[in-house]
Amino acid sequence: MIISVHSENPNLRHVRHAVDALKEGELIVYPTDTLYGLGCDIFNKTAIEKIYALRKMDRKKPLSFICHDFSQIAEYAKISNYVYKVMKSILPGPYTIVLPATNKVPKMLVTKQKTVGIRIPDNEFALALVKEFGGPIISTTLTSDDQIAISDPDAIHELYKTQIKYVFSSGISASEPSTVIEIKDGEIGVLREGKGDISFLD
Repeated sequence: MIISVHSENPNLRHVRHAVDALKEGELIVYPTDTLYGLGCDIFNKTAIEKIYALRKMDRKKPLSFICHDFSQIAEYAKISNYVYKVMKSILPGPYTIVLPATNKVPKMLVTKQKTVGIRIPDNEFALALVKEFGGPIISTTLTSDDQIAISDPDAIHELYKTQIKYVFSSGISASEPSTVIEIKDGEIGVLREGKGDISFLD
């Protein structure tokens, strides 16, 4: 089912529809400040397996997730004062931050380097969703058969309506994914350039 939502002033009823679906182990698609996110509960292994299957992804490639705020990030990643300052300067925003994972992160979401990718998107629907759900939510993009990221929620619904419970649509999204940066040993490395500006690294 496709449901129209407002990214800046979300209807709590829509948010609760999404929360209920997540608690039932369903997959949902929701707006972010970049491309649409395909998500589920990070602690629901069966739902995560569905995402890997739907996206035809290698299980060795970990999925990132979104958090509501910095205190929630601190539950799942080890944050130094330097990391906190960097994050505070760019989040919420179109960035995925790769950080050392804590023991609270499910093993299937941790890389061989014991890191995890975390986002705080600049999108009120996504933030309200994570806050109301009470825990992080997987965030990965959907692609067409030729591996092009899909920015049109109607196209997502048409392609995946039998596998996804709800598509929460706020119109055509940005066409770029998030910029992925890793903060390690006091240095910032860009792993993928996307929508997020990296001029702050100069």
